Amino acid sequence: MSGEAGQGGAITPLALHGVGKRFGRLAVLRAVDLEVVAGEIVGLVGANGSGKTTLLSIVAGLLPQSEGERCFGGRPSPTVEMEHRRRLAFVTHTTQLYGGLTARENLKLFAELRCAADAPWIDGGPLLERLGLSHAADRMVGTFSRGMMQRLALARALAGRPELLLLDEPFTSLDRPGRRLLAEVLAEERARGLAVLLSSHDTDAIIEVTDRVVLLEGGRLIDAAALESDDPERLRYRAAVQGLGLFSARSPGPSASSTAAVSA
Repeated sequence: MSGEAGQGGAITPLALHGVGKRFGRLAVLRAVDLEVVAGEIVGLVGANGSGKTTLLSIVAGLLPQSEGERCFGGRPSPTVEMEHRRRLAFVTHTTQLYGGLTARENLKLFAELRCAADAPWIDGGPLLERLGLSHAADRMVGTFSRGMMQRLALARALAGRPELLLLDEPFTSLDRPGRRLLAEVLAEERARGLAVLLSSHDTDAIIEVTDRVVLLEGGRLIDAAALESDDPERLRYRAAVQGLGLFSARSPGPSASSTAAVSA
């Protein structure tokens, strides 16, 4: 992107430098370095409680980091400004949909809010069809299955034409066809330049959609050597990420912490 775009609130590349988060004496994240560029899907794996949601929340500006730096578009961003929020979408583990509205009405409400904020949006109808929900467009969302809600939340996020998409456990309650559909949609969005950072503890699902994977454990992104262990859980993560390719260091700058990155 140009320098003018960066000054106008460019959201990619996303870069974290030495980011840490503490809750009292508890250190949840420690010196995290990570970069996500346009047209890339990065998977964030780790056990439940490893800090994945905390990291995504810091990127989205919902939580302040205790130390370190977040950068959007090559510029330090101590806060997530409105201009950034217009270009960012975060689909959380809780879908935050209105159960008393239909799927179509949920998207219409979102469009009206985006319009009031002078933010981009597109017609949600094609997105409902694209995500296999056109048959339920006029049903109350309160009658939807969990997997249908996940797909509707993704449709709502994509209707805002984000440049950076954050997904927290997007495979929850999705069956195999649903996972395949999610992979296809994300691949299409990546082709238009969308940057995606998605978290999951489901390594089998995550390797189907990502270009590379980073492993968060104990609040740190760790390298391949640190995965040497007799612990079955750690070995399972190692097997999954090594299945994508060779480990290679990839971070926005030097750091005392190590980063595990897997290139497809």
